[in-house]
This record gives sequence, C-alpha cells and structure tokens, in this order.
Amino acid sequence: MSDRFEIRVAGSGGQGVILAAVILGEAAALHTEGLHSVQSQAYGPEARGGASKSEVVYDRAPIDYPKASAPNLQVILTQKACDKYSHDTAKGAMVILDDFFVTDPPKLDADVYMLPIVKTAREKIGREIVVNMVALGTAARALESKGLIKPEAVKTAILARVPKGTEALNEQAFEEGYKMMCEALDKK
Repeated sequence: MSDRFEIRVAGSGGQGVILAAVILGEAAALHTEGLHSVQSQAYGPEARGGASKSEVVYDRAPIDYPKASAPNLQVILTQKACDKYSHDTAKGAMVILDDFFVTDPPKLDADVYMLPIVKTAREKIGREIVVNMVALGTAARALESKGLIKPEAVKTAILARVPKGTEALNEQAFEEGYKMMCEALDKK
C-alpha cells in the first residue's frame, strides 16, 4: 500500500506558488527522513496574473507518477485558481483558501479553511510579496498534523531558497501562517 500524499498550491502568476511547491518538495526530499517527493508546475501563457498551480507528491516509496490527480492538501490563493483547480480535491482532504481573493468558496467533501493569507502578508508583515511564505506556514502546519513533515524542515528549505538579506522577513511570514493554521485547527 502506498503512502502517497498529493499537494497543490494554486493562485495567480506572481504570487510565488511555484517557489512554494519547490520548497515543500525540498522540505520532504532533503530534510525529512524516508520521504520521497516530486514537484511539477503549470501556468498559462500570460504567467504573471494568470492562474497557475504547482504540485508536490510525497510518498514513502519511489514515486511513479509526478502529477496530483486528487490532492490531499490544496492551498488556493485566488478565485480564478479555485474555480479552475478545486474540482478534483480528494474526499476528506484539507483545503486552505485565502479569504480575501477567494470570495465564492466551492462546496467540497473536504475540510475547508478560509484564512487571511493575503491580508496577513499585507497588514502584519507589510509586504504582499511574502504571501507564498504565509501560505507555506499554513501548509507546514497542515502537513505536520498529518504526520508527514516537521515545520522545521519547511523553514530550513525556505532559508536555503530565499534571497540573502530577506531571511528574517520570510521567516516571520512563515511563522504567521503557521500560527494562523494552528488556531484554525484548534477551532475544528
């Protein structure tokens, strides 16, 4: 039996969803014992501003197919991406939606969390450019709750990837997202 777990991060080109998925893949492959990962991405020809997605597959066994067919965790940052990518969510999955840009959440057979991801980046951090890091914090807590990876693995992968001089900003954004998801899980 496989321990396959599929993750999709979706939003608008320019929100850093591809980098977020790369970091989630590296957190598993490089910083978590016994977990394989593969990452793939798709975005429209307009790239910046168009719907984009990036997927990561985790498994304890070697991965034979790199695409997510029924994501167990989705982090979706825009309504356009939600409309385009939420339909194939696995039954019982976790879906994290940004409550600013996603105004019409879908009816899913999943645990849906409407969280202030963009608002947190804008207002608490003061930089919307770290939306993906806030989203990574929420995803790290969700993955931790499933027993897959530790948040420290994600944080280590973030610090290895972000530009020098931005580590503190990105770490703060990650921590805000992690704390936000902790509170959301405590309420369920």
